[in-house]
Formats: sequence, structure tokens, C-alpha cells
Amino acid sequence: MKLLLAVVAAFLVMAGGSATLATAQGLAIKGQVLEVKDVDSYTYLRLKTKEGETWAAVGKAPVKKGSEVTIENVVMMSDFESKTLKRKFDKIAFGNLAGAGAAAAGAGMGPAHGQMTPAADVGDVKVPKATGPDARTVAEVVTKRAELKDKPVTIRGKVVKFTGGVMGKNWLHLRDGSGSAADRTDDLVVTTLDETKIGDVVVVKGVVRTDINLGSGYAYNVLVEDAKLQK
Repeated sequence: MKLLLAVVAAFLVMAGGSATLATAQGLAIKGQVLEVKDVDSYTYLRLKTKEGETWAAVGKAPVKKGSEVTIENVVMMSDFESKTLKRKFDKIAFGNLAGAGAAAAGAGMGPAHGQMTPAADVGDVKVPKATGPDARTVAEVVTKRAELKDKPVTIRGKVVKFTGGVMGKNWLHLRDGSGSAADRTDDLVVTTLDETKIGDVVVVKGVVRTDINLGSGYAYNVLVEDAKLQK
């Protein structure tokens, strides 16, 4: 639950939203999907439940209108304002999508996505590839993660998300212009003890890890751990 609260707090900061914590009880919500709104890496759902209609937010997933879903580890927020959607929610549930959609929802999340942290508007990203024998682009690390598992890599990219001090680390997302948003090969999660900020172009040296599960539904297909940053 501490991790989930950190996730929600980071989301509010990075999304530029504001809200009041209503409850934090690790509840589950079940309901029928009445409306779906996808933004960047996240999905907002309007649900019909036994208690009435409610809005929820999860990591982006292919949820269809009319389907039945369960959202776990729920934290309820009141008076949440989403600048991305340009609307304010009287009450909204932040949590993890259970079942088949959970892996898709967690794949691109940071510890907020941090993952639930929408990327900042940093303009078009086009960064030259790093040099050296371990140099890789973001897309190469994502698509070749199996062969790069537990191996060192060097990546040059622009910081498009940053969440500090979660689980004793700083979490950032890098993009370099390679890959595609459609198949999520354009964004890479990195953990580090070093400081940086959104918009910085950095060279990252770390180790590729795959199939990381932090619990509470937060999982990553690939990330680069224990990285050292050079600007």
C-alpha cells in the first residue's frame, strides 16, 4: 500500500493534477465498462458497479466498452483534476487492472507510470545514438530485451518522465526518437541514484533487467537498473 500511495502521489505531481486522498484501503472494484478514454500510457474507465457509476484510472490497456473488469489495490481520490482530459472528477479510483489486461496495463508503467505519470511535452525527440560497444537505442533495448538480459548497455536519450525517491531510487523514462508509440518500443524505464530533470539529454549506463514484478500489479517487461547518468 505504501508503494501504491507513492505511485498516486507521483502521478499527481507529474500529471499536474490536484486531488484529495479520500480512502486508501486496497479495495477492489468490479463493474461493466460504460466508457473508455485513453491518454498517453493510461486508460480512464467509466464503470457501472453495484454501488452506482464511478470513474477509474489504470495503466493503458485494451479495454473494450461493455466488458466486465476488476480493479485491484484501489486508492480513491476526490476532486481530481486531469489536465490531459481537461476535466475534474468528483471521485476517481486509481488501481491495477486484474486479469488478462493487467500485464498490458503494467508493461509501460513506471512506479507512478511511476509510471502513473504521463510524459511531459518535451517536443519532438531525436537524439543521436550513444557510442561504444554497449551502445543501444531505446527501441533496441525494448525489442532485443531477451538477448540483452543482465547485460550492460549505454543509451543516449531525453528524459520525458522523472519520479524521485520511490523505493530508494529515482525513476525516469527515456526516449531517443527510435521505436514506435503504437507498440511501446519508444520509451524505456531507467532506475538510478543520480539526479536529472525532464528535458535533459543524458547518457545512461546500466544493466538490462526483464520481467520485473514489484508487486501490487506493477510489472515491467524491461528496464535498465542501477544506471549511472552523464549529461
